[in-house]
Amino acid sequence: MSATPAPSPAPTRSSTPELLTGAQAVVRTLELLGVTDVFGLPGGAILPVYDPLMDTDKIRHILVRHEQGAGHAAEGYASSSNKVGVAIATSGPGATNLVTAIADAYMDSVPIVAITGQVFSTLMGTDAFQEADIVGITMPITKHSILVKTADEIPSALAAAYHIASTGRPGPVLVDITKDAQQNTAPFVWPPKVDLPGYRPVTKAHGKQIQTAAQMLAEAKRPVLYVGGGIIRSRASEELLALAEAAGAPVVTTLMARGAFPDSNPLNLGMPGMHGTVPAVLALQDSDLLVSLGARFDDRVTGKASLFAPGAKVVHVDIDPAEIGKIRMADVPIVGDLKDVLVDLLAAFREVAPAVPAGSRRYAAWWKRLDELQAEFPLGYTKTTDGLLSPQHVIQRIGELTGPEGVYAAGVGQHQMWAAQFIKYERPNSWLNSGGAGTMGYSVPAAMGAKVAEPDRVVWAIDGDGCFQMTNQELATCVINNIPIKVAVINNSSLGMVRQWQTLFYGGRYSNTSLNTGHGSIRVPDFVKLADAYGALGIRVTEESEVDAAIQLALETNDRPVVIDFVVSADAMVWPMVPQGVSNSYVQYARDHSPTWDDDAAETGRSDDTLVSELAAEIEDEAELRSQAELTLDPQNDSTGRDSKGAQR
Repeated sequence: MSATPAPSPAPTRSSTPELLTGAQAVVRTLELLGVTDVFGLPGGAILPVYDPLMDTDKIRHILVRHEQGAGHAAEGYASSSNKVGVAIATSGPGATNLVTAIADAYMDSVPIVAITGQVFSTLMGTDAFQEADIVGITMPITKHSILVKTADEIPSALAAAYHIASTGRPGPVLVDITKDAQQNTAPFVWPPKVDLPGYRPVTKAHGKQIQTAAQMLAEAKRPVLYVGGGIIRSRASEELLALAEAAGAPVVTTLMARGAFPDSNPLNLGMPGMHGTVPAVLALQDSDLLVSLGARFDDRVTGKASLFAPGAKVVHVDIDPAEIGKIRMADVPIVGDLKDVLVDLLAAFREVAPAVPAGSRRYAAWWKRLDELQAEFPLGYTKTTDGLLSPQHVIQRIGELTGPEGVYAAGVGQHQMWAAQFIKYERPNSWLNSGGAGTMGYSVPAAMGAKVAEPDRVVWAIDGDGCFQMTNQELATCVINNIPIKVAVINNSSLGMVRQWQTLFYGGRYSNTSLNTGHGSIRVPDFVKLADAYGALGIRVTEESEVDAAIQLALETNDRPVVIDFVVSADAMVWPMVPQGVSNSYVQYARDHSPTWDDDAAETGRSDDTLVSELAAEIEDEAELRSQAELTLDPQNDSTGRDSKGAQR
């Protein structure tokens, strides 16, 4: 990732530095780092910092209702704006309530700084009131965790945290400050000396590797640009577009990369993975060259890793050398910042690639096959038959009526997959979600943070009725602080993704997945009444004819948050789908409907029936998938099987 803007210039330095308390130094340092917004909740061990926060006119503090909300808000703030998000909490349970958000930011490479108070240094290790070793707890889920025990360390610790969070592969950094360090005084020296031995992120790639990658791309017959979230973190979308159009190679954008490459561009095959489009999934599987750009070969993309893209060579570009070769061996490993690497790769490709005659297309035979897949397996869905709303339609209309300049933050589960599939993303930083950790409760606070960072954009939280109940208390934060987000609750009265897996792999035994929030239930809670209690506008939609009007009303309401309770069918499922732990070749575009493999059958004698038999055998052979051996039929599928309902938690 390219470095964020440097800290503000140092104030005029007198011969005698100003004497500040540690708490004052925290606020002054944040000001000089250019921080303008923080999310937090005070408590005893961080109380000294909250006193000088009252005096600053440069930093807006937003009082959340739960520390997890502060962490996710900092994530949404960072992910929508490319700034560093900041969250503040007290010691003990205040700090541990941040852990989920910190882990989430670590998985998705989100630059946040978490500042926590700690008990007096003299009490550490005594099991003092509200003491927790938050540095030790967060060590595996941060880029770095720093314990500060003296006031003079504060400026350098915070400057280092900001630098580490925002450079190289971005991620969370925790700064834990003891209460005595906050209360004591020390000369404030700026800029501080930041010494980080061993932290030297490589941004410029090796020229020889670039040349080799360019040559392989020029010689490939079936290449795919496999684009991950690193493109967005490195702000390299323009460079990606230039390379893709020069090469004429197909592009797939992972869940974390939605918006990194315009959906409207004909080179974009869509999202790969467990719930990706059939063309994207099979393009990766059939390719002879994968150019992985800021992607990490996640299991939700690869399926069974040993069977992923078996005939492909791999060029793997990442700023984090630990990712290269972790899952899939790279034939050409390239360590560097994608924003710089793509410029060099484009120049090298233009030198070695033969010119394409006018009226023809590079990789013409490959594109013929991909065009056929796109024509045969377009993304779609079958409308529900129980009289309830189709969630895909609702989400699609939200995207169409709001447009590409909006920001969409999803929770986790079916609604997350539908939002990734049915909203068209044309720009980076428009799609926010918990991709790696899969954190229920992410959506509302992340949308809140995004709206603070991007106040002139429409910001939607697309949430499920389960996720929404985990962090909906932040509606109070939004009302009081004039943060008018829009919340679409895709209410199927259940933990939808879990229910889908129970339908497919557990014989329809719905163990503890009914939430009683939707159609035909006692509606606990009633989301419209809940919105009204918080001072938000609450709307319920039960008929398709009401969908557009409700969305339009939400778009026109900007004096308070809006919550729309969309009552959708519990039977809707997310398709396409690749069952967990098997080859992506077994992708199903609908229930019990897989693409035919005419070429494969001709070469190996493996018919479609053989593939189904092999899938069943593979599932039965794997201990962790034994419960998936019995697949049930989906009564909602029409004769074509073109259904795109269902998803995974």
